[in-house]
Amino acid sequence: MAKTESKAKKAEKKSVGVEKTDAKKKKGVPQKKQETLADVAGESKKAHLEVKKELPNRSGQKAKVLSSKKSYSGPLFNVFTEQVEEPGGKPVRRDVIRHNGSIVILAVDSSKNKKDPHIILEQQYRHAAGQYLIELPAGKLEAGEDPLEGAKRELIEETGFRARKWSELVRYFASPGFLGEWMQVFLAEDLTLGEATPEEDESIDVAAIPLSKVLKMIGKGKVLDGKTLISVLTYDRMRKGK
Repeated sequence: MAKTESKAKKAEKKSVGVEKTDAKKKKGVPQKKQETLADVAGESKKAHLEVKKELPNRSGQKAKVLSSKKSYSGPLFNVFTEQVEEPGGKPVRRDVIRHNGSIVILAVDSSKNKKDPHIILEQQYRHAAGQYLIELPAGKLEAGEDPLEGAKRELIEETGFRARKWSELVRYFASPGFLGEWMQVFLAEDLTLGEATPEEDESIDVAAIPLSKVLKMIGKGKVLDGKTLISVLTYDRMRKGK
């Protein structure tokens, strides 16, 4: 009888152990084998990732274009489908939008308040974005056009303002994953107001808004245009660094 009770207790303990194991599985506790596989996977990823202390100098390196075909031609840009061999990589296909480049004008009026100058902003409807956007004056360069001359032309056309003082602020690529367009931002100062001559398809509201208010607008997410964010924040940082 004692032996029978002992076997029953052993069976009961075994049953409890199984239940605990099942409970752990239900709670998502990984098993030893699974942990080992995860660790191996993690080590594998680490082995392929090399984080350098400095980025190597790769300036001047370009892809070798194996073939190029114009897929689309329009008044603003062209689209090319190209097979290229990029530096250190295998041959790949790239669809690239080629563009003459654009200029952006950060026009600043400090005649009323030098500590909090006014920024000339525009508001216009952008069909691609499906909404009105708050932006800086900007435009596409004509083929072979000097960027500064293009900036002066666009500022007059869109706002009517002229500037006596011009300087380069920053230059960047808008979306280099597929777009070859670069954007040169000019700082325009010492403004005078004249007559605007916008193009027929342009309907633009122009306003002069204090820098402090523009920064608050940016902080609240009211400015969504990339060139405006980059230009205004760069200018604000430059002023603070003086």
